Amino acid sequence: MNFTRWSARLPGTQRRAAARDDRSSVPSARAEYAQPETGPCPPEGDAHSEPPGAGGPHLEDLSARDILGQLPALVALVYGPDHRIAYVNDAYAAAFGSRPSGATAAEAMPELAELSLLPLMDQVLRSGTPRTVKSRKVRSGNSYTVTCTPVHRDIRHDKNITNDKNDKNDKNDKNRNKGSEGGVLVYAADVTDHAEAAERLRASERRHRETAVTLQRSLLPQELEQPDDLRIAATYQPGGTDAAVGGDWYDVITIGAGRTALVIGDVMGRGVRAAAVMGQLRTAVRAYARLDLPPHEVLQLLDGLAAEIDASQIATCAYAVHDPNEGRLVYASAGHLPILVCHEDGTVHRAEDPTGPPLGTGGWIHTSGAIALPPGSTAVLYTDGLVERRSEDIDEGVAALERALSGAKGSPQVVCDRLIRSLGVTAEHDDDVAVLVVQHPARTGADAELFHNASLDLLGGVEAAPRARAFATGVLTSWRFPVELCDLGVLAAGELVANSLKHGTPPMRLGLRRTDRRLIIEVTDGDDHLPRRRRADPADESGRGISIVATIATSWGSRRTPGGGKAVWCEFALPQ
Repeated sequence: MNFTRWSARLPGTQRRAAARDDRSSVPSARAEYAQPETGPCPPEGDAHSEPPGAGGPHLEDLSARDILGQLPALVALVYGPDHRIAYVNDAYAAAFGSRPSGATAAEAMPELAELSLLPLMDQVLRSGTPRTVKSRKVRSGNSYTVTCTPVHRDIRHDKNITNDKNDKNDKNDKNRNKGSEGGVLVYAADVTDHAEAAERLRASERRHRETAVTLQRSLLPQELEQPDDLRIAATYQPGGTDAAVGGDWYDVITIGAGRTALVIGDVMGRGVRAAAVMGQLRTAVRAYARLDLPPHEVLQLLDGLAAEIDASQIATCAYAVHDPNEGRLVYASAGHLPILVCHEDGTVHRAEDPTGPPLGTGGWIHTSGAIALPPGSTAVLYTDGLVERRSEDIDEGVAALERALSGAKGSPQVVCDRLIRSLGVTAEHDDDVAVLVVQHPARTGADAELFHNASLDLLGGVEAAPRARAFATGVLTSWRFPVELCDLGVLAAGELVANSLKHGTPPMRLGLRRTDRRLIIEVTDGDDHLPRRRRADPADESGRGISIVATIATSWGSRRTPGGGKAVWCEFALPQ
């Protein structure tokens, strides 16, 4: 087969091929059309012109077979609808072996099937449009980027070509398809080194991401604390493989006397650095929560710490405290999205104000707000990955979350999963997502009998302590506690009241509360000086009350109350 009769569909290639055939078949034609040496120079700018005296062959004198044979890339030429082999160059034969001319590609070129090129070649042959596939691998392990280009063979070249053919080129171009046969030129460049480098880079990125995800998950709570009065579930989902891990986190902290701190935050940035900063902030929040400070004071301390950790790192955070005696969430927010609360009737409320700037900015005095959390309601704390989309305003995402929450029923984990699905968060989501769902269940029947409250206002005077002990004895007996627990509870109540009478100011109040897991005793007064446990000397007549309470109780603590004053409490775990 004459290889020069095949050509890519490029302008002028048919004319140049005809000229080559004319020169080879009719020697006189070469002399007839030859330019005399003294003839005029070609016009300036002609792509085929040569400067005077320049040596070397014309482009038309070069053999396509010789050019393709010297290419380092793999080249194969096939023709016809069944892709019969016309030519393979030396590089192709070295890579896959020689191929018999005339055999079909499906039978004699299994490497094309490994590269999934046969359907692509059919498409190229039908459409006449080149197609390229990148970095396809064969069984040997090498990778190739392959371009399939349509080519055209004029079967009239197999006949004698007369010298007047050049005068009829324009007419023949219009009727080319009437006497032609299509083929495909396969050009494969070996990109094994590039593919291996890209795979090493992807593997490195995967390891980096896995490290960040592992660090992130290890810094999140491995198991959520479950308060007596709340039911809580949380979900963390890292972004897809194309998104680096962020610094989202959540936490649940029981801070005593039945109160619970709820935290959610987001460190701006990606990767291990964001996860590390998140871990430091989460640890600091837990430490500050143990001080039983109001939410705005916790954020104020956290703001200063964030600037010390990394002044360039900005984080948002929402910190809320639930007190079962008040039936509400007291919260503060540092640039975080609003907490949502869905009541039992399906209405959803936003905790809009107050919201300060993100942590680490400094110069802002945070304040606390409150939102009701009655029995039967559900609160949701979340990060921006749940509601933020590139194509819409974030308020639209929050509104969509409100609608999803309004219809979400079931356990906290079920609500978590439903919100994730409703907001369209998948494994390939472009940002990480953290969701914390808190339910305050409405208890009825036998379950409600396990939760009771009782309180007594104390007016002071010498009769206050005996009155408090009598009140505690009656209440604890009515709750059918074991005798030993009743005695310890009465002793603790008497010591806390005595401490308040001596060091506090009116108004004073004794509160008793039982849950399904613990007994809580709390005394409030109008003085804001918090008691401290100290070692009393043998000769001291006082200073042993708090030590006695700390010894007999499971835990104890104190805090300042919002309206001024303090609360001192202790807890006893109920026998299982």
